[in-house]
Amino acid sequence: MWSSLPSPRQVVWRVLKMWLVAVLGIVAGLMVTTKVRKVLRGHRAHGFPVTPPTVVATPRGEATTYTYGDDLFGDMIAAIEAAERRVFFESFIVKSDAEGRRFKAALMDAAARGVDVYVVYDAFANLVVRRSFFDFGPRVRVLRYPVYNAGFRPFSLRHWGRDHRKILVVDDDVAFIGGYNVGSLYATSWRDTHLRLTGSAVWDLANAFIDFWNMLRPEEAIHGSGSTDWDPRVRMHRNIPRQLVFPIRNMYLEAIDRATGHIMITAAYFIPDHDILEALLQARVRGVKVDIIVPEVSNHVVTDWLSRGFYGRLLRAGVRIHRYKDHMVHAKTCTVDGQWTTVGTANIDRLSLSGNYEINVEVVDAALARHMEEVFARDLTNCAELTLLDWEERWIVSRACELLLAPLRPLL
Repeated sequence: MWSSLPSPRQVVWRVLKMWLVAVLGIVAGLMVTTKVRKVLRGHRAHGFPVTPPTVVATPRGEATTYTYGDDLFGDMIAAIEAAERRVFFESFIVKSDAEGRRFKAALMDAAARGVDVYVVYDAFANLVVRRSFFDFGPRVRVLRYPVYNAGFRPFSLRHWGRDHRKILVVDDDVAFIGGYNVGSLYATSWRDTHLRLTGSAVWDLANAFIDFWNMLRPEEAIHGSGSTDWDPRVRMHRNIPRQLVFPIRNMYLEAIDRATGHIMITAAYFIPDHDILEALLQARVRGVKVDIIVPEVSNHVVTDWLSRGFYGRLLRAGVRIHRYKDHMVHAKTCTVDGQWTTVGTANIDRLSLSGNYEINVEVVDAALARHMEEVFARDLTNCAELTLLDWEERWIVSRACELLLAPLRPLL
């Protein structure tokens, strides 16, 4: 009689299989329903609030803020076309559509007139793009960050992580950094944030590109220069998995802990770890106002549902969550107390804060923070606030899905 009972190992295995089947079913269902919602959303979407490019003086040069891809891409192309000495271009995604071809042509034309052109892209992020698209000719040096980079050390954290950075540096005179990938979709249909920098801060982005290139291509090393500017009010923070260095996470924690008035976060994918979540909750205990903008429906539906697992604690603590409607908001920005700003490539999730190659600029400057707060306020006009009452009355099936998906949080 007793011999017919399953062993503890068999019970665990059966439960695990049941969970996996349930998760796969949930993911498949979410993907289908999200596709339908995006089609319906596309029929009613007629643009979103845009803040025109705005120039602000910072302690280390001018910063121009972009919230619309078409504006940004035009200025990036113009910078490449004006290049005289060298161009560093790095992007997580480069679509082979009209926008991608426009960038490719500009980079090839620059190389043809004698400019040193360096291109870096992530192979995994561009698996759907034909590899031949990244053939820029013999005059352009191209680094394809490989799909698999761990070799015979598959469990080494130093050799995992994607190159999620988006950088353009031209002639050490102008640089661009932010959340925008290159593609026609991003030009008009996604809400993102990018900065154009001039002045001494350009050196920091050029140096970040050079260090990454030289780490992977030491035989083709780029020779950089030093900098006499040590002003800490504008700094670049780089996550470097190869060195197990992840300063962007600490930058967020320090800024949140300093807050006395308000925190405004725009996050494409919001899956905070324990420490960041607790820092936000402690800020509320101090009376700090915390507002977070997230997509109503992002391009990664599972991420949306993993993010939902944190909404209850945040809402009960008085954090205000605003869901961006009808378009994908892909920005990665934060302002604190009208003094501190960050814009960059890192999302508030494990992959960005302790996994990928990322770069964020940190600016301590009231003028830029004030402008970013204006951008945030304009974005709020396209948001619907999620209230605690709405959250507590959500469908019981939604609660079950959140519970079943919760174990996936550490993976993202």
